[in-house]
Amino acid sequence: MMDPRTSAQDVMRCDLCETAVVQMHCDTCLVNLCKACVGEHISTGESKDHMVVKFQDRQSTPLYPTCTFHNKDRCVMYCNQCDIPVCLGCLASKQHLGHELSKLLQVLDEKKDMILKERNELNDTIYPTYQDIVSDVQNRMSQLEKEYGDLSTAITKHGEDWHREIDKLVKKRKAEVNEMKNTQLQTLQKHLGEINKKMSDIKDEINSIETAIDTNDLSKLFSVTSNVHTHRNLPHRIIPSLPKFIPGKIHGEELDKMFGALSSSSLTSDKHGYSMKTRQKSPEAGFSPPVKQLIDEPKTVTTIKTEYSYNLYNVVCLSDEEIWTSGDDSIMKLYRINQGSLLKSIRTKSGKWPSNIAVTKSGDLVYTDYRNRTVNIVKNEKIEEVIRLQNWRPNSVCSTSSGDLLVIMDSDNKKQTKVVCYSGFTEKQSIQFDDKGKPLYSPSSGYLGYITENKNLDICVSDEGTKAVVVVNQAGKLRFRYTGHTPAPNNEPFNPLGITTDSQSHILTADRNNHCVHIIDQDGQFLRYIDCGLSLPWGLCTDTNDNLFVAQLLNKQVKKIKYLQ
Repeated sequence: MMDPRTSAQDVMRCDLCETAVVQMHCDTCLVNLCKACVGEHISTGESKDHMVVKFQDRQSTPLYPTCTFHNKDRCVMYCNQCDIPVCLGCLASKQHLGHELSKLLQVLDEKKDMILKERNELNDTIYPTYQDIVSDVQNRMSQLEKEYGDLSTAITKHGEDWHREIDKLVKKRKAEVNEMKNTQLQTLQKHLGEINKKMSDIKDEINSIETAIDTNDLSKLFSVTSNVHTHRNLPHRIIPSLPKFIPGKIHGEELDKMFGALSSSSLTSDKHGYSMKTRQKSPEAGFSPPVKQLIDEPKTVTTIKTEYSYNLYNVVCLSDEEIWTSGDDSIMKLYRINQGSLLKSIRTKSGKWPSNIAVTKSGDLVYTDYRNRTVNIVKNEKIEEVIRLQNWRPNSVCSTSSGDLLVIMDSDNKKQTKVVCYSGFTEKQSIQFDDKGKPLYSPSSGYLGYITENKNLDICVSDEGTKAVVVVNQAGKLRFRYTGHTPAPNNEPFNPLGITTDSQSHILTADRNNHCVHIIDQDGQFLRYIDCGLSLPWGLCTDTNDNLFVAQLLNKQVKKIKYLQ
């Protein structure tokens, strides 16, 4: 939605008066309201517990399920003996007298944890196992084609020895082979179809769980049921048995019998043929990516020339083929990497240049507007304000593996700097001080800071003020500070700017003074420099193949660099 205070288009109106601009929202009735209509809405008899919040805080109130026995009453407790949610009316009726009760939110949290575990099992274990089963069946089908082909060749070769008088018998036997093959292939094809249908059902169930998890409607979450127990029963393994061709000697009248016969074929089902496999995908599940070594000499793969008039600051990968860039004007530009062609341009809503850009897990562009105090997201080329700060200004931003946003922000007086984690509009965590109460990050005072999340979930900040890379763990506890390495390529002081990480949990940071990129490991140990003829490197990012992209300030070029095997 466009900000109604700054835009004349796409303004949302009150659902009651249909004229005033939306300012409030009823989380109970899902109605948008202006302040003047709040009283009228609350006075309606549609609900006893209207939860009216500011519009930007909409869908932040849990929606308790409605009681099936007492119309419009919301359930706040859960009867463990009856296994149902109950309202205060239920408790007053003494139907549940002496029953063990729990808070509904606690039960739903346990329910959510359970379905999350089941979702993880479907995602990380069951579905990958079915993928392996599909591969196994397809391989068997290919092998079956080959072996039946070999069988046909053997029959043909034997038939050539019999010349013309046995041509008819050769065709007869080959027809028998084809019939057996087709029968077995049809059986395997049907088996494959059943497996694919099962995988589709699993995917649908995963999507259903994801939808329930992402909503704030607790009724939908509570209604989620999982068939994971049925999916654990893996299909039988069908193993075809090939017939054998037994050649016979040529003997006049018994030509048909002596030519050779095919033994019978069969398909057996082995229910113990497959075993469950696990493909872990997340750091929490212990995922270990393939080990890649640093190459001896990093090399530039390609150079993309951007069209900024003055300075180029930021670069972020949308995919392995496309990158977003931003500089010191209001236009953010999307380029195709291989051709270097401009695909799209987006102007910031305020007309000010973005401090930093990032891409979410769903592929949406995010940018910070320091002067306008906002963090914004671009969806279908429309800009929506996600966060508007007071007394603070957003500097840099990154999207985490869980889909949250990490934002570095400076106080208006430029005396404080902190990192804040947001889930949607909601602040989840603030990181500002170490265990001794000392600031983790230097006050802004004109200095820049960039931020990224490592694969081990560490939060990494390049702090230009203290000339250090500051790394804290997921809980915000300081792990280490990296202050550079000597000798430096230009023997200049370490000046960290853009920062990124790769699949090996390496941390890479641009060093403007020394025209290079530092690579350190996840524990802060220096590994090597990357220069590749860089000139004033600024913004950094990596793609899924661990290629490094470096935005160079003055020549307005982005270099794609290969540095891992």
